[in-house]
Amino acid sequence: MGEDASLRKSETATLHRALELGVKLIDTAEMYAEGGAESLIGEAIAGHREDVFLVSKVYPHNATSDGTPRALERTLKRLRTEWLDLYLLHWRGDVPLAETMEAFLKLQQSGKIKYFGVSNFDISDMRELWKVSEGREAATNQLLYNLTRRGIEYDLLPWLRERHIPVMAYSPIEQGRLLEHSGIRALAKKSGITPAQLALAWLLSFKDIVVIPKTSSPKRLEEDYAARQIKLSREQLEAMDELFPPPSAPQALEML
Repeated sequence: MGEDASLRKSETATLHRALELGVKLIDTAEMYAEGGAESLIGEAIAGHREDVFLVSKVYPHNATSDGTPRALERTLKRLRTEWLDLYLLHWRGDVPLAETMEAFLKLQQSGKIKYFGVSNFDISDMRELWKVSEGREAATNQLLYNLTRRGIEYDLLPWLRERHIPVMAYSPIEQGRLLEHSGIRALAKKSGITPAQLALAWLLSFKDIVVIPKTSSPKRLEEDYAARQIKLSREQLEAMDELFPPPSAPQALEML
């Protein structure tokens, strides 16, 4: 959001509708529209801060001991808030993990953030993070995860589950590409739901997966939100495994 001025009205309306529906989590980052998304969100949720779980992410090159608190202050100013519920390292960079995690811990202790975590970390990154004492406080790993991107199921997801670290699944409908998949369309039609709802319901069937679809359309938001009420049968889940088989070998972490 915040990249195209012509969409500002619909993006703001979508955020307002989200609040009306009871959507609690809003995910953003300083990278999105170079702060423009945060500014839009801050404006849209004014007066409703207590109703929202706000998540933002710091650029890896800003994630130093001095740069992290400065980046956070800019984020808080744009979001018009005094704290973040969750602050993530957007992806692995050159700054030592111990330095970033120590900066996160200090921000948590100061009350500027409630939780911290990482994004786009593969299993090797997580193992390294686990060697850092503050790294064991990571509340989540935000990952590209959907029916066409199941590589994390082979080793990364089990590793996270063993340590009770939930995944935040971004691009859950593959930036819209899943909506045109013939198999998804046929199964969704047979199930009486939309392709987007089917893809989202599959992820929501896992209790430790937080799903964060992106939309700037109030109508699409309502469609996505309705997926929360869909319970897939064993037969439907098996049909989806046939369409999109789980991994049988390790795969490099995918990112968008």
